[in-house]
Amino acid sequence: MSTVFKIISTLIVSFLMSLPLGAQPALDAYISEALKNNNALKRQQFELDRSLLALKEARTLFLPSVTLLGDYTRAAGGRTIDLPIGDLLNPVYNTLNQLTQTHNFPNVSNQSIMLNPDNYYDVRFRTAMPLINAEVYYNKKIKQQNISLEQAAVNVYKRALVKDVKIAYYKYYQAQQAIAIYNAAMLLLDKNIAVNESLLRNGVRNSTALTRSRAEKEKTGALLDEAGNNEKNAKAYFNFLLNKDLSSDIVMDTAHEVTRQVEPDVALNGGSVEAREELQEIATSKEMYDLNRKMQGAYLVPKVSTFIDLGSQGFDWTLDDRTRYYLFGISLQWNIFAWRQQHYKADEAGIDVRSAAVQYDETEKAFRLQLTESENNYHTAVSNYYSARTQLQWAEKYYGDQFKAYKEGELLYIELLDAQNQLTTAQLQVSLQYANVQIAKADIERSLATFPINQ
Repeated sequence: MSTVFKIISTLIVSFLMSLPLGAQPALDAYISEALKNNNALKRQQFELDRSLLALKEARTLFLPSVTLLGDYTRAAGGRTIDLPIGDLLNPVYNTLNQLTQTHNFPNVSNQSIMLNPDNYYDVRFRTAMPLINAEVYYNKKIKQQNISLEQAAVNVYKRALVKDVKIAYYKYYQAQQAIAIYNAAMLLLDKNIAVNESLLRNGVRNSTALTRSRAEKEKTGALLDEAGNNEKNAKAYFNFLLNKDLSSDIVMDTAHEVTRQVEPDVALNGGSVEAREELQEIATSKEMYDLNRKMQGAYLVPKVSTFIDLGSQGFDWTLDDRTRYYLFGISLQWNIFAWRQQHYKADEAGIDVRSAAVQYDETEKAFRLQLTESENNYHTAVSNYYSARTQLQWAEKYYGDQFKAYKEGELLYIELLDAQNQLTTAQLQVSLQYANVQIAKADIERSLATFPINQ
């Protein structure tokens, strides 16, 4: 085997060894890190926390509430009540004084009492509690369902994030492999240039082949620069998903096996999409709409509540047994007639329930279609991957044969260059198709909602 062929074999072995295996501890660790640190996911979690607090608030509506109330008034003027006490009692008092020959019954004046209380206070503790209130009951039920809705929304984003992290991981892997492949191509071109220079010095070849090989090196160098830029962009996006510094290094899973198999049967035909959190969101929304319909229809249920006041009221801030008081009561509110207003609201809520049922059926069918397409794409990607591996083996052998023939003067350089381009393309295709397999697998995983996001 020639030296060049050994170089090619070494590069191909290194390339294949860098392909990720089924067990991917580094990728799994990155996914866990993304689920912990991603900022957009944190915002979703805030909404869930808000719903939990809203439920706690709704539960407190069933409990007694204690309120301190107080009033103090100063008044002058305004309406009065005139009491003709003097006109009524003075004639009687005068008669009594005459009969008793005394002045024990002095005359009194008429009174004018101001209605507005002056220098008056009323301070009390009011304890109130609902006894019957359908609105409070259904409000709590709706808040409970809203928690399930927000939890499903969080899980939807988690699954989308897992898929995005996996795709970004393999995009970065693919960019890395492209750099490695173009570097290998540059080594081969350097070797070709050295051979052409030797042949030119010995008069075996003219300068055309050397010029073409140098031009091809410049072209490959440009592709290498482009691959380097793609790697930087892929790294930045991957780190963005993990909420890390955009230039942080990425650890790739590696293996010591040269030959590996992808799982052609990973896509289970007929898999269920019922575990999708999007369907859970719609189902929960339907239940919330139904609870709202029941709440609107419960307007005929009277609202009954009770209260008790413990306080003190009087003038001039006097506090004694006469100013202290308690007041207990029960209140009733019963909406008997409102021109069918609540009835129409209940009908509107019923339309929301039916709409949610239709949306659930439509979404489920769309997810089944998506799953079918994902499975088909996966099987195609697996087939393309094995085809690319076979083409790589033939391209490797073809280039070795062509290089040997070129050194012996039996081949034009353009034919050798074509063989080298086929080898580079085959290497890139293996990298691309393997990444496509993993991306298609992640798409199926997302369609079936099988990744353990609550691990």
